[in-house]
Amino acid sequence: MPRSATQPQATAGTADPAHDPRAAWLRLDQQLCFALYAASLATTKLYKPLLAPLGLTYPQYLVMLVLWEQDGPGVSELGQRLGLDSGTLTPLLKRLEAQGLVRRQRSAQDERRVHLALTAAGKRLRARALDIPAQIACATGCNLEEVSQLTARLHLLRSQLTSAADASNS
Repeated sequence: MPRSATQPQATAGTADPAHDPRAAWLRLDQQLCFALYAASLATTKLYKPLLAPLGLTYPQYLVMLVLWEQDGPGVSELGQRLGLDSGTLTPLLKRLEAQGLVRRQRSAQDERRVHLALTAAGKRLRARALDIPAQIACATGCNLEEVSQLTARLHLLRSQLTSAADASNS
C-alpha cells in the first residue's frame, strides 16, 4: 500500500507501542471506515421521513431510481448496479411488486433471466420523488457543485477500494 507523506511511520527500534506514531491512526475519529459508516447511517436516517409518504424504504428507493433511469433491466444488471446479490434483491423486488410498482417478467429466450418493468403506478411515483434530491442537498449544507464534486469523489473512492479489495482477494 502506498504511504502518504502525512501518514505516520514507525521508526526502527520503537520498543514502546504507546509511543508509536502510528497509534494516532487507530483512533476512531481517524478511521475512514467509521466516517463513511456514520455518514451512511445519518443519510439513511434523513431519507426515512422523506420516503415514508412514497411508501418506500431506502433500498426500495435505490431500486426505483435505477428503474426510473432505465426501465426493463435484468435482475442481475440491477444487482450489479446497486452492489446487491439476488438473495437481497429478490425479497425487495417482491415487496415492490406487491405494492404494484414493478412487474417481474421471465425472459422468453432464457427463463433463468428475470427482467423488471415499471408499472403505471411505479412511473407516477417518480413525480412524487422529484423534490427528494434537493431536500438532501439542502440538508448537506453544500451547494449543488459541492454535492456533485463530493458524489464524484465518493464514486472514485468506491472504485479504488473495490479494486484494492479485489487485488487482495486474488
